[in-house]
Amino acid sequence: MLHTYPMTGEQLKTWRTRMRLRAGEAAEALGVSRDTYRRMEGRLSLPKHIGLACAAISHGLPPAKG
Repeated sequence: MLHTYPMTGEQLKTWRTRMRLRAGEAAEALGVSRDTYRRMEGRLSLPKHIGLACAAISHGLPPAKG
């Protein structure tokens, strides 16, 4: 089960692997640049909205557009 509060960079990487996404694909799904995404995987704590977005995508909701 994915815990959304707080989400760590390591959990983000685990999420990406489970979703079978490359870093660029995960970045696009979360609405961030590739560089920002790569930095997030190295952080100890991420903003709550990133964990919530990962949970939503994991449960079949489409990534936000725009």
